[in-house]
Amino acid sequence: MKHLESKGYSITLLDLYGANFDPVLSAEERQSYYAQDYDRSQLNKELELLVEAESLVLVFPTWWFSFPAMLKGWIDRVWAPGYAYDHDAELGAIKPKLGNLKEVKVVTTLGSPWWVDNLVMHKPVKRVLKTAILGACAKDCKVTFLSLYNAEKAGREQVDKFVQKIKAKF
Repeated sequence: MKHLESKGYSITLLDLYGANFDPVLSAEERQSYYAQDYDRSQLNKELELLVEAESLVLVFPTWWFSFPAMLKGWIDRVWAPGYAYDHDAELGAIKPKLGNLKEVKVVTTLGSPWWVDNLVMHKPVKRVLKTAILGACAKDCKVTFLSLYNAEKAGREQVDKFVQKIKAKF
């Protein structure tokens, strides 16, 4: 955060665990996906932050080549119709609404080596985020993705090098 502030970013921290964010999409919220208005009754702050954001920094561990449940639930609940996108009248392709979102920076850790994520799994987290989520909701958004592989084995020197890489890219 200090590094990004030194680059001129104004930071708003949203710690999903610290805020006790509920990642479960309620039946009411799901039913409201195609209603006139999405049920935002439990999400006013989160929706406001997403709609106003020009840049997001997502920091999370990759679990089984996917998002952790907390982050996936935040996406399911907050990247909602009427805010992140609009439904097509004929239920065709959705229409992006997050034109203000210019960049997403991702820092993630994986237990696997780089070659498994890249060559075997073809970077599933990056593909889903960039193509399915941002591609549908924020078309012109730039994505910077940094992954620390073999995280369980990483020593102090490897972690320090990764932090320097983050500072250099961000």
